[in-house]
Amino acid sequence: MSKIFLIAGMGADTRIYNNIELPDEDEVIPVDWINPDISDTLTTYAQKLIKQYNITYNSIVIGNSLGGMIAIEIAKLIPLNKVILISSIKTIDEAPGYFSFFKMLPLYKIIPGKIYTRMGVTIRPIFGGMSPQQLWLFKDMLSKSSPKFLKWAMGAVLKWKNTTVPPNVYHIIGDKDRVFNYKRIKNTTLVKGGTHIMIFDKAKEINKILKGILRKK
Repeated sequence: MSKIFLIAGMGADTRIYNNIELPDEDEVIPVDWINPDISDTLTTYAQKLIKQYNITYNSIVIGNSLGGMIAIEIAKLIPLNKVILISSIKTIDEAPGYFSFFKMLPLYKIIPGKIYTRMGVTIRPIFGGMSPQQLWLFKDMLSKSSPKFLKWAMGAVLKWKNTTVPPNVYHIIGDKDRVFNYKRIKNTTLVKGGTHIMIFDKAKEINKILKGILRKK
Protein backbone atom coordinates (compact mmCIF):
# COMPACT_ATOMS: atom_id res chain seq x y z
CA MET A 1 0.00 0.00 0.00
CA SER A 2 1.21 3.48 -0.87
CA LYS A 3 0.32 6.87 0.55
CA ILE A 4 -0.90 9.19 -2.22
CA PHE A 5 -1.10 12.89 -1.42
CA LEU A 6 -3.29 15.13 -3.62
CA ILE A 7 -2.48 18.83 -3.96
CA ALA A 8 -4.84 21.15 -5.84
CA GLY A 9 -4.16 24.24 -7.92
CA MET A 10 -4.49 27.90 -7.07
CA GLY A 11 -8.07 28.89 -6.32
CA ALA A 12 -9.11 25.25 -6.00
CA ASP A 13 -9.33 22.52 -3.41
CA THR A 14 -9.00 18.76 -3.68
CA ARG A 15 -12.51 18.43 -5.10
CA ILE A 16 -10.63 19.08 -8.35
CA TYR A 17 -9.74 15.37 -8.13
CA ASN A 18 -13.37 14.21 -7.95
CA ASN A 19 -13.15 12.40 -11.31
CA ILE A 20 -9.72 10.91 -10.72
CA GLU A 21 -9.58 7.20 -9.93
CA LEU A 22 -6.83 5.85 -7.69
CA PRO A 23 -6.15 2.28 -6.46
CA ASP A 24 -8.47 1.19 -3.64
CA GLU A 25 -5.58 -0.41 -1.79
CA ASP A 26 -3.70 2.88 -1.47
CA GLU A 27 -4.25 5.49 1.22
CA VAL A 28 -5.32 8.70 -0.51
CA ILE A 29 -4.74 11.88 1.51
CA PRO A 30 -6.21 15.20 0.32
CA VAL A 31 -3.95 18.13 1.18
CA ASP A 32 -5.82 21.27 2.21
CA TRP A 33 -4.13 24.65 1.97
CA ILE A 34 -2.67 26.04 5.18
CA ASN A 35 -2.19 29.74 5.83
CA PRO A 36 1.17 30.96 4.52
CA ASP A 37 3.40 33.57 6.10
CA ILE A 38 3.99 36.56 3.86
CA SER A 39 7.68 35.61 3.68
CA ASP A 40 7.03 32.01 2.59
CA THR A 41 8.42 30.77 -0.71
CA LEU A 42 7.11 27.68 -2.46
CA THR A 43 10.02 25.84 -0.82
CA THR A 44 9.24 26.90 2.75
CA TYR A 45 5.54 26.31 2.14
CA ALA A 46 6.35 22.78 0.92
CA GLN A 47 8.27 22.22 4.16
CA LYS A 48 5.17 23.19 6.13
CA LEU A 49 2.98 20.78 4.18
CA ILE A 50 5.48 17.98 4.76
CA LYS A 51 5.28 18.57 8.50
CA GLN A 52 1.52 19.17 8.63
CA TYR A 53 0.61 16.05 6.63
CA ASN A 54 3.54 13.84 7.58
CA ILE A 55 4.63 13.33 3.98
CA THR A 56 7.32 10.70 4.29
CA TYR A 57 9.95 8.91 2.24
CA ASN A 58 8.61 6.85 -0.67
CA SER A 59 5.18 8.52 -0.72
CA ILE A 60 3.45 9.52 -3.96
CA VAL A 61 2.48 13.15 -4.50
CA ILE A 62 0.11 14.26 -7.26
CA GLY A 63 -0.10 18.00 -7.93
CA ASN A 64 -2.37 19.97 -10.24
CA SER A 65 -1.15 23.36 -11.56
CA LEU A 66 0.28 25.23 -8.51
CA GLY A 67 0.07 21.93 -6.64
CA GLY A 68 2.50 20.44 -9.16
CA MET A 69 5.07 23.15 -8.49
CA ILE A 70 4.76 22.52 -4.76
CA ALA A 71 5.03 18.76 -5.40
CA ILE A 72 8.38 19.42 -7.09
CA GLU A 73 9.56 21.34 -4.04
CA ILE A 74 8.43 18.50 -1.75
CA ALA A 75 10.35 16.00 -3.91
CA LYS A 76 13.50 18.12 -3.58
CA LEU A 77 13.24 17.81 0.20
CA ILE A 78 12.11 14.17 0.55
CA PRO A 79 12.85 11.21 -1.78
CA LEU A 80 9.45 10.23 -3.16
CA ASN A 81 8.28 7.10 -4.92
CA LYS A 82 6.57 9.16 -7.63
CA VAL A 83 5.79 12.79 -8.31
CA ILE A 84 2.95 13.29 -10.80
CA LEU A 85 2.24 16.71 -12.29
CA ILE A 86 -1.03 17.50 -14.06
CA SER A 87 -1.35 20.80 -15.97
CA SER A 88 1.73 22.24 -14.28
CA ILE A 89 5.44 22.97 -14.80
CA LYS A 90 8.60 21.41 -13.40
CA THR A 91 11.06 24.32 -13.68
CA ILE A 92 11.13 28.02 -14.37
CA ASP A 93 12.40 27.22 -17.88
CA GLU A 94 8.96 25.76 -18.63
CA ALA A 95 7.14 28.86 -17.35
CA PRO A 96 5.18 30.94 -19.88
CA GLY A 97 6.45 34.27 -21.15
CA TYR A 98 3.83 36.25 -19.27
CA PHE A 99 5.59 35.37 -16.00
CA SER A 100 8.30 37.88 -16.94
CA PHE A 101 5.70 40.56 -17.66
CA PHE A 102 4.02 40.18 -14.27
CA LYS A 103 7.39 40.13 -12.51
CA MET A 104 8.15 43.55 -14.02
CA LEU A 105 4.59 44.80 -13.48
CA PRO A 106 3.28 43.04 -10.34
CA LEU A 107 -0.35 44.08 -10.63
CA TYR A 108 -1.40 41.34 -8.21
CA LYS A 109 0.04 43.42 -5.36
CA ILE A 110 -2.46 46.23 -5.77
CA ILE A 111 -5.59 44.16 -6.42
CA PRO A 112 -7.58 43.37 -3.24
CA GLY A 113 -7.46 39.65 -2.45
CA LYS A 114 -11.26 39.34 -2.35
CA ILE A 115 -11.43 40.30 -6.04
CA TYR A 116 -9.65 37.04 -6.98
CA THR A 117 -12.32 34.92 -5.32
CA ARG A 118 -14.98 36.46 -7.60
CA MET A 119 -13.22 35.98 -10.93
CA GLY A 120 -14.69 32.58 -11.86
CA VAL A 121 -16.53 33.63 -15.01
CA THR A 122 -13.81 36.12 -16.02
CA ILE A 123 -11.02 33.55 -16.21
CA ARG A 124 -13.18 30.78 -17.66
CA PRO A 125 -12.00 31.44 -21.27
CA ILE A 126 -8.37 31.00 -20.17
CA PHE A 127 -8.95 27.77 -18.29
CA GLY A 128 -11.16 26.13 -20.93
CA GLY A 129 -14.80 25.21 -21.45
CA MET A 130 -16.77 23.68 -18.61
CA SER A 131 -20.14 22.05 -18.21
CA PRO A 132 -22.62 23.86 -15.91
CA GLN A 133 -21.78 21.43 -13.08
CA GLN A 134 -18.04 21.92 -13.55
CA LEU A 135 -18.41 25.69 -13.69
CA TRP A 136 -20.44 25.64 -10.46
CA LEU A 137 -17.73 23.60 -8.71
CA PHE A 138 -14.95 25.80 -10.04
CA LYS A 139 -16.72 29.00 -8.89
CA ASP A 140 -17.51 27.42 -5.51
CA MET A 141 -13.88 26.41 -4.96
CA LEU A 142 -12.67 29.87 -5.94
CA SER A 143 -15.22 31.66 -3.76
CA LYS A 144 -14.16 29.60 -0.74
CA SER A 145 -10.45 30.22 -1.29
CA SER A 146 -8.58 32.42 1.15
CA PRO A 147 -7.91 35.86 -0.39
CA LYS A 148 -4.69 36.00 1.61
CA PHE A 149 -3.57 32.66 0.22
CA LEU A 150 -4.39 33.59 -3.38
CA LYS A 151 -2.44 36.83 -3.20
CA TRP A 152 0.53 35.10 -1.57
CA ALA A 153 0.45 32.26 -4.10
CA MET A 154 0.58 34.61 -7.07
CA GLY A 155 3.67 36.29 -5.69
CA ALA A 156 5.33 33.00 -4.69
CA VAL A 157 4.77 31.51 -8.16
CA LEU A 158 6.29 34.53 -9.89
CA LYS A 159 9.31 34.41 -7.57
CA TRP A 160 9.85 30.66 -8.14
CA LYS A 161 13.29 30.01 -9.65
CA ASN A 162 13.52 26.23 -9.61
CA THR A 163 15.81 24.64 -12.20
CA THR A 164 16.01 21.17 -10.63
CA VAL A 165 13.94 18.19 -11.71
CA PRO A 166 14.01 15.61 -8.88
CA PRO A 167 13.88 11.86 -9.60
CA ASN A 168 10.69 9.94 -10.39
CA VAL A 169 8.76 12.86 -11.90
CA TYR A 170 5.92 12.17 -14.34
CA HIS A 171 4.29 15.03 -16.19
CA ILE A 172 0.89 15.24 -17.91
CA ILE A 173 -0.09 18.33 -19.92
CA GLY A 174 -2.82 19.21 -22.41
CA ASP A 175 -2.08 20.52 -25.89
CA LYS A 176 -4.79 23.18 -25.48
CA ASP A 177 -3.56 24.45 -22.10
CA ARG A 178 -3.57 28.27 -22.23
CA VAL A 179 -1.90 28.70 -18.85
CA PHE A 180 1.14 26.47 -19.46
CA ASN A 181 2.10 25.96 -23.11
CA TYR A 182 3.02 22.33 -23.77
CA LYS A 183 5.63 23.45 -26.34
CA ARG A 184 7.79 24.79 -23.51
CA ILE A 185 7.57 21.58 -21.49
CA LYS A 186 9.98 18.66 -21.79
CA ASN A 187 9.49 14.99 -21.02
CA THR A 188 5.73 15.04 -20.73
CA THR A 189 2.73 12.91 -21.66
CA LEU A 190 0.47 14.97 -23.92
CA VAL A 191 -3.31 14.82 -23.70
CA LYS A 192 -4.92 15.77 -27.00
CA GLY A 193 -7.52 18.49 -26.56
CA GLY A 194 -6.63 18.92 -22.90
CA THR A 195 -7.06 22.41 -21.43
CA HIS A 196 -5.80 23.70 -18.09
CA ILE A 197 -8.82 22.08 -16.43
CA MET A 198 -8.57 18.78 -18.26
CA ILE A 199 -8.60 17.10 -14.86
CA PHE A 200 -12.37 17.72 -15.14
CA ASP A 201 -13.28 16.83 -18.71
CA LYS A 202 -10.38 14.56 -19.73
CA ALA A 203 -10.45 12.46 -16.58
CA LYS A 204 -10.88 9.23 -18.56
CA GLU A 205 -7.62 9.83 -20.45
CA ILE A 206 -5.80 11.03 -17.34
CA ASN A 207 -6.96 8.02 -15.31
CA LYS A 208 -5.56 5.71 -17.98
CA ILE A 209 -2.19 7.51 -17.86
CA LEU A 210 -2.17 7.51 -14.06
CA LYS A 211 -2.91 3.80 -13.97
CA GLY A 212 0.16 3.13 -16.10
CA ILE A 213 2.36 5.39 -13.99
CA LEU A 214 1.24 3.92 -10.67
CA ARG A 215 1.91 0.40 -11.94
CA LYS A 216 5.56 1.19 -12.58
CA LYS A 217 8.00 -0.15 -10.03
